[in-house]
Amino acid sequence: MQEKQIYVSLGGLPLSFQLEWPFHRSTSGADFSVLHADIRLENSGGLHAPVAVNLSATVREVMPSLDPKDAEGVVINALRKEVDRRQIEFLKSGKRVPVQFSSRHYDFKRSKWMFGKASEEEMALLIARKVYWQTRLAGEPAWVGDPTEALYGETSVEHLLAIAGKLAGQGLLKMAGGRATAEEALMAQAEKFEGAMQAALDELEKKHAFERG
Repeated sequence: MQEKQIYVSLGGLPLSFQLEWPFHRSTSGADFSVLHADIRLENSGGLHAPVAVNLSATVREVMPSLDPKDAEGVVINALRKEVDRRQIEFLKSGKRVPVQFSSRHYDFKRSKWMFGKASEEEMALLIARKVYWQTRLAGEPAWVGDPTEALYGETSVEHLLAIAGKLAGQGLLKMAGGRATAEEALMAQAEKFEGAMQAALDELEKKHAFERG
């Protein structure tokens, strides 16, 4: 069985992604490729967001391929960014919602993906939350050397590992081969991490309730 990977939004929401490969051409006649996905809000009693990722022709041209090895990280981060922007609504059920995966995530001048530069403090908090939720929900070490995480914070894997090393030095986690296991001191912060999740979810639900009128 494939290990569940937990990714955390900058607001503190623990997410997992089910991507239904492969991409396929749109049946509507529009020039974009589509990938169906389901974003699950973990620790929420079943809230999720079925989405259709609509990849524009412009972005498709800069990708090496649409295979998982080349596309998985950027798709996850594009969806995670939409969660951070409060564009995704999580429900017990619901129809599939289109999500535009367009050139706003790509810097053509520098030929690189751009999801927003995170500060050192933001990345340290993201890693701490990731390790907490991976332990809490999957019972497995968290992959802090994940290139998808580095891409999301516009940093490097080496920088992520250095930040994780500092957290290990504080007695919060234990590092081994790019993966981190939570120590008791980190798990003791459950109230903080779960409070941040609830606050982020409340803000998200408030926004969508306002938009529905």
